[in-house]
Amino acid sequence: MAAPDALPRADARDKAVGAEIYSADHTPLDCLWAGAKRAGVAHAAITGLHIEAARAVPGVVAVLTRADVPGTNRQGIVHKDQPVLAGSRVRHCGDAVALVLAENRAALAEALGRIRLDLTPLPGVFDPLAALLPDAPLVHPDHPGGNCLARGLVEKGDATAALETCAVVVADTFFTPMQDHVFLELPNGTARRTAQGGIDMVVSTQAPFRDRFEIAHALGLDPMRIRVRAPYLGGGFGGKDGATVQCLLALAALNADGRWVKMVWDREETFLAGYKRHAARVALRLGAQHDGSLLALDAVMHFDAGPYAHLSGEIMALALEHAAGPYRIPHTRLQGFCAYTNNPVGGAFRGFGVVQASFAIERLMDALARRLGRDPAGLRRQNALRRGESNGAGVAMAEEAGAGECLDRIMAHPVWTGRQAWKAAAPPLTRRGVGLAVALNAMGYGRGLPDAAACKLELTRQGTFRIFNSVPDMGQGNAGAFVQMAARVLNQPPEAFALVQPDTRRCLPAGSSSASRTTYTFGNALLGACRAMAAKLAARAALALLCDDPARLCLQPGAVADPATGRAVPLARIGAMLIRDDRICVDQYVMPVVANPPDTGREFKLGFPHRFFSHGACLCAVEVDELTGLVRLADCVTAVACGTVLSVQGVEQQMHGAAAQGVGLTLFEDMALDQGRIRAGDLSTYLIPTALDLPDLECLIVADHEPTGPLGLRGMGEVGIHGPGPAVAQALADATGLVVRRLPIGPEDVLTALGEKQS
Repeated sequence: MAAPDALPRADARDKAVGAEIYSADHTPLDCLWAGAKRAGVAHAAITGLHIEAARAVPGVVAVLTRADVPGTNRQGIVHKDQPVLAGSRVRHCGDAVALVLAENRAALAEALGRIRLDLTPLPGVFDPLAALLPDAPLVHPDHPGGNCLARGLVEKGDATAALETCAVVVADTFFTPMQDHVFLELPNGTARRTAQGGIDMVVSTQAPFRDRFEIAHALGLDPMRIRVRAPYLGGGFGGKDGATVQCLLALAALNADGRWVKMVWDREETFLAGYKRHAARVALRLGAQHDGSLLALDAVMHFDAGPYAHLSGEIMALALEHAAGPYRIPHTRLQGFCAYTNNPVGGAFRGFGVVQASFAIERLMDALARRLGRDPAGLRRQNALRRGESNGAGVAMAEEAGAGECLDRIMAHPVWTGRQAWKAAAPPLTRRGVGLAVALNAMGYGRGLPDAAACKLELTRQGTFRIFNSVPDMGQGNAGAFVQMAARVLNQPPEAFALVQPDTRRCLPAGSSSASRTTYTFGNALLGACRAMAAKLAARAALALLCDDPARLCLQPGAVADPATGRAVPLARIGAMLIRDDRICVDQYVMPVVANPPDTGREFKLGFPHRFFSHGACLCAVEVDELTGLVRLADCVTAVACGTVLSVQGVEQQMHGAAAQGVGLTLFEDMALDQGRIRAGDLSTYLIPTALDLPDLECLIVADHEPTGPLGLRGMGEVGIHGPGPAVAQALADATGLVVRRLPIGPEDVLTALGEKQS
């Protein structure tokens, strides 16, 4: 057998030739088409909804409004505050007010265009700080906290007193914007009502098992009669962790007389109605001794939740947990506030609050380095957390390698060691600069919520294996990793394994594809099932081999062999002689949590604190055009410590993708929000980096091992996104003197800095 890292991904060939079937590829014959009418205004009372003209369009089957929604009409992962169809009030431009079912897309578009809304504008609130003022317009008048969705406090030591004793204190405020996921496969799915009264759905989702309960709650259905199938996703990044089309599709299916219904958002609708990374304002005060040793941190973070809770409170909790970065800071006081506004809905996005926290603390570390006259790399290395030391939330680091070791690799790279010569060789009218940053990112759901997975593994009658994968693969490669793991443990070639993609009827519950948890949690369950299968195969083969010691038998490709006699029995023979129940092995795993959590963050019932972390560092070199202010990323190098690496290629792909998204947040992506409206609501105005905007991205892997992980690994899909923002900001300061406090960084910001430097 080939070495594991030399194996191609299990899904590589089918995806390369276009044979893989995504949710978007499911278009049943004679299906109906569904679409939603969106409000188009940020805050208003609905005084009239005129649908008669839409119903009169030939080919229209139904036009549904709030009155047609059974159940609570409320969806949401933790807090159920988002309507499926708005009835009396719209709270952001993307709210759905009606749902049309039609025989074809032309009739659907015509009908949606004929729906008329009577709206009475209401005062809106578009700034998370202004939303918390006593006289602010209320997004949810009946919410007991007003516009304050959630607040939290995480403390360690006495930061207030410690800041008074610091030799140096730096303070500043930083801003990070909303960001769209821009996944390739748009939100979509198909659904029908079964003859038994259930719902059968194929949908692009990160959480099929949870979707059943969200749909059931919103529409008054039995969750166990809802089947959700999740093929490979064409990207997700958190934007499909929560209902997009699901509840609307199920409502359509309830009104389609058993016919399949298909719903696909276009790109503009996805910008309008989809979830976004939370915009944040982070105010920090950081104190240190004369020698650079960090002593105290005070942080106040404000998050723009938009009009509905989604996962805002949980995102804020993770941001507070990471507010002190990967640094040894004895005293911390970390406060957070989530505010309802009439902006787009804030939701899960790769980095899940840590992006906002990492950018702020890294920028303030640069400010401290300037005040102390220190090299920013050396100051970071001096204060980097070591194993056994506690982070800003009071949780001890357990990893073998951390941010310090990642920083060592980055500092030894030629882009860093040769930076002075490279800068000196800049061509005319070009400035060059180099910067670096470090980060850590928690893995899993955290304490208070069982991070569990169950796995089913089947030996087929042909002697091959079937893995019932329970966690969607949105392109990150977990499905292929599962094949590699099983092949290694069972000593079989990868082609001996088939994957059943998540299906709530056939597979076992395993949580969402999110939180850098997928390969760790389900992987552990899979390995347990593989070990049980190996033991079972040995026991059953012993009967055929007349062996009284099954422990001496070993698996070899396609067979179970007895080294003592040289005899072997084919797996196909074993599979043929066993009934199906005896050909199946099941195991489950629950991720460990912090055993003795610190007595802080008591407001957070779910997801605080975390036990496991991946660590990283990032090095960026930039070139600045003095005439235009345009910034070119010349080099981007990331280092990561994420346990034992199962696939070097898999780690590189994840780190490259994360870094590219981080670069987009830093230099390109601006939604241009104006009173709740997205002015850059399509891909001609909302720019993301392309291959022409990125250098060859490089990834360095730091030796590490996670004893609790499957084959020694930890999740690492998110840690790579945190570095480009602060690293590019530091590089721009190196090149132009620009002090970056706000993302994204535009050419006008650079030109202003150049003008100030020359004046």
